[in-house]
Order: sequence, then structure tokens, then C-alpha cells
Amino acid sequence: MAVASASTSRTTDVAAEKNQLRVGRLLKAHGLKGALKLELYTDNPERRFVPGAEFTLQVPEASAWHGKTVTVREYRVMNGNPVVFLEGVEDRTAAESLVRAILWIDQDDEPEDNAWYDHQLVGLEVVRDDVPVGRVVRVEHLPAQDLLIVKSGDREVMVPFVEAIVPTVDPVAGRIVVTPPAGLFEEISGDDVAEPDAADAAPGADAGSADTDEGRPASQ
Repeated sequence: MAVASASTSRTTDVAAEKNQLRVGRLLKAHGLKGALKLELYTDNPERRFVPGAEFTLQVPEASAWHGKTVTVREYRVMNGNPVVFLEGVEDRTAAESLVRAILWIDQDDEPEDNAWYDHQLVGLEVVRDDVPVGRVVRVEHLPAQDLLIVKSGDREVMVPFVEAIVPTVDPVAGRIVVTPPAGLFEEISGDDVAEPDAADAAPGADAGSADTDEGRPASQ
């Protein structure tokens, strides 16, 4: 089962007590008439970005758009890129003030495939190689990606919510399967550090007579 990492929901300051689905991020101004290129977090943009669709904005508190919503005027695909026009955004200057804003929409009755709401993820057991390693305590939504915050022992581990690391989410079974990179759930101890070879460390060893890799790029 794939993981749509950004197609999750939140309950935050702008949408307290409401489950919302993150569907896009405004990347950059496009042209001079207020258009904005989109990074899509939805499998069905033609349904999400219909004229009149309203989105809650996630922007910094210092932004003039904080606490506001935007309404779609038009959605197009231009040169292979999804582009949106918004009501009241008529020129490039206005569009640039929205760059990096994240778009959220209220939960509907037709959830997308491989999309989960925060309340479905929090509390799930996290399993690696059939061994439980922790439990999801919250989900953090960052501009680049979402993170599962997993309580593992006495510490919290940040797990990127991407398919390569979280291949299986099964709320019915109450678990998430992870395939994390080495070290994500383990702390490297002194015992893991390789000791120098005894011969190399022997007093009086002739450093000049040994073959070395000095100067060799680390990638080789």
C-alpha cells in the first residue's frame, strides 16, 4: 500500500475541531496575471480545484494572508505544470505574497486513496521487521513533507511520512510498517565505533612503510 505523505489532515489553529485535507502548496508566481504554480498533494486536482472551491491557508502569522481563505477562479495545466488562479489575486505582486502557502480543504465524504487523517494515525503501533518499535503520538506537517512523531522508549523519533520509509499503513490492524534507514531508531554507542587495528597502533610502527588511502575520495 502506498503512502500519500502529504494527503493527511490536521486539527490546528485555523481549523480547530475540523479535520482538513492538505491538497496543495503554492510554489511560485506564474506570469503577470496572478497565476500561481502548484505542487499537488491530491490525486484528483480537477475535482479539488474547481471554480469556487475554497481553501484554508497555512501561512506564517506575519503574513497578510494569515487566518484567511482563498477561492479558486480557474485551474489549468500549462506546459505540463498545474497552475491556479485565485479570486482577488490579479497580478504578480499579489501572487508572490502567497508563495509557499499550503492549501487545506475541509474533510469530505470521499477520501482519496492512500490518504489518512491525523486522528487515524495517532496511536498506531509502529512495526519494523515484525517487531514493535514504538507508537505514533502526533503528526507534524512541514512545507516539505509530513513527519510521524513516534514514541520509542524514552525518546521521540521523527519518521518522514514517505512511501520508501512507511510502505504500509493499516488503521484497521492498528499498525504502521516502517523500513527506516539504519540508525533512525537506534542510538550509536561507543561500542559501535571501530577500534584501530592493533598492528597499526603498535609503538614504533613505521607509518611511512604502510600502504595508505590518504587522499582517496570518500566515495571510492
